[in-house]
Amino acid sequence: MAGRTIKNAQSPLISAYDLYLFGEGNHTRIYDKLGAHLVTSEGVAGVHFAVWAPNADRVSVVGDFNAWDGRVHPMQPLEASGVWASFVPAAMPGERYKFEIRTRPGGLLLKSDPYGQAFELPPSTASIICRTDHAWRDEEWMRNRATQGSWYERPLATYEVHLGSWARIPEEGGRYLTYAEIAQRLIPYVKQMGYSHIELLPVMEHPFSGSWGYQVTGFYAPTSRFGTPQDFQAFVDECHQNGIGVILDWVPGHFPKDAFALAQFDGTSLYEHADPRQGEHREWGTLIFNYGRNEVRNFLLANALFWLAEYHVDGLRVDAVASMLYLDYSREAGQWIPNRFGGRENLDAIAFVRQLNTLTHAEHPGTITIAEESTSWPSVSRPTYVGGLGFTYKWNMGWMNDILEYVKQDPVHRRWHHRHVTFSLLYAFSENFILPFSHDEVVHGKGSMFGKVPGDDWRKAATLRGLYGFMYAHPGKKLMFMGCEFGQGREWNYDRSLDWHLLDQPLHAGLKHYVADLNRIYAAEPALHQLDFDPAGFQWIDCNDNENSVVSFIRRGRTGDPLIAILNFTPVPRDGYRIGVPSSGTFDELINSDSETYGGGNLGNAGVVFSEPVPSHGYQQSLRLNLPPLSFLLLKLSQLEEAVPLVI
Repeated sequence: MAGRTIKNAQSPLISAYDLYLFGEGNHTRIYDKLGAHLVTSEGVAGVHFAVWAPNADRVSVVGDFNAWDGRVHPMQPLEASGVWASFVPAAMPGERYKFEIRTRPGGLLLKSDPYGQAFELPPSTASIICRTDHAWRDEEWMRNRATQGSWYERPLATYEVHLGSWARIPEEGGRYLTYAEIAQRLIPYVKQMGYSHIELLPVMEHPFSGSWGYQVTGFYAPTSRFGTPQDFQAFVDECHQNGIGVILDWVPGHFPKDAFALAQFDGTSLYEHADPRQGEHREWGTLIFNYGRNEVRNFLLANALFWLAEYHVDGLRVDAVASMLYLDYSREAGQWIPNRFGGRENLDAIAFVRQLNTLTHAEHPGTITIAEESTSWPSVSRPTYVGGLGFTYKWNMGWMNDILEYVKQDPVHRRWHHRHVTFSLLYAFSENFILPFSHDEVVHGKGSMFGKVPGDDWRKAATLRGLYGFMYAHPGKKLMFMGCEFGQGREWNYDRSLDWHLLDQPLHAGLKHYVADLNRIYAAEPALHQLDFDPAGFQWIDCNDNENSVVSFIRRGRTGDPLIAILNFTPVPRDGYRIGVPSSGTFDELINSDSETYGGGNLGNAGVVFSEPVPSHGYQQSLRLNLPPLSFLLLKLSQLEEAVPLVI
């Protein structure tokens, strides 16, 4: 925060209009008013503190500046808003503080600031007075973000990262990288790999590292584990200057019960529902926000806008949306309360989500919101004005679960599970989908991607190359968790670095090279990204060859040439395998997953294949292909001879 000037201590930073908007739930920059802000009052520098605690009997700000004595700086209530405020002269950046709250029954609570923008290094929990006045240098990126339109027809390939375990410093006891060190190492790696975006598991302050950031106590503060707020701003800035977008995982669905944070904030259920049938996630041991309370809804809506505006992030992936939408989520009969119509839908949460997406898209054009939503709720990624929830994208959890279940099977049995490959195309265009291979699939005994598939290391690597090829050719944007791109062998552990030494082995180095080439081709070929959400962008050639576990299809774009994808999901080479094609001519192999460059056996078609006037699959022309084992081929017509009509 930069310093600001107020007229005098009796004319606080917060106006009556601010309080009115906050009471309505519509103050989109309430974080400029509540919390701790450096100001100058009548020539005296200090900090303006404000906190919402409507049921408190007394509130004081305590900290390093007053020896943590609640008698020194009592706060004053502002009208009937429930907001308390005070100006503390001589308080300085870097000093710690909390709010001492006396409840009406007479208890005394010591709470960190809900709007605090910096915190002590866990396990300490005090808020810290700070500056967030980074000198941004990403003007071109921000200007383009606002004017270049949506990402629907552009390549979106996201690298999902947990900052605490992407890499560490083994020479210094396995310590975390700082935000600056992360920028120096992660950004060049992401550029080399060809990803368009980085998605960060929650960076908001959290006390327990084992929650991976999903149990947030400091919603307005990047975690101090890796540096200061300004350090994180500099990281985002550096990403933008290198052409990389930044998406944050955001957790508005629940918060932990830690006594120093939001739970029972003023001695009452303020941010959460009082009834545990509405206010508690028993499965997770966390509390649920009361979306029907204006000030709580305002806290969350302003928080979403805060990260987009103050940290220039380019999107929010909203965690656990299903848990917000359904009142009976993970609850047995009798453990939940129906809505006013007798249904299971959380009407307040639905209204909140729609307002969230309306605000973010309107106030920050070019940013995106992504729903991690695993049910069949309709129109998650459709506009609010047609009854949708308004998200830009939805994770395709069904596709992910199906294809991972398929590749777990021994190849000899895959013929009986062929529907797991093809079923997703029945609904692929019902939402704007992102295809995720996320962190959730490589923890809790699920094994790494490399460990999921059967066979020796060669077959594992070959299967992953084929699987990733299918992902990039399938309609939908892409997301891959760190380590999957080079075949991390063990399950992900939040408390240690990825096994980068595996890149000394040709199979793992080859897989990494392959994923980089997939990203390059994906970005270069309009057929692979322009019509992801339009049925015109996809056409099966053959989806029925379950006996050979082979599928083939065409991808088309609004511009550019169509591409042909062929996948062989068995270790059996298929020599002379024939597929029909809509045009005669010469077809180049844009990529062959069995190339020796990627650790394969170098089987294939010597980089080029010629059509033949042999009818197949409803076309008069066809290709006779050599399909390598466990492979993905992507072909592009390089020389057109003539358009060939369908066989009548």
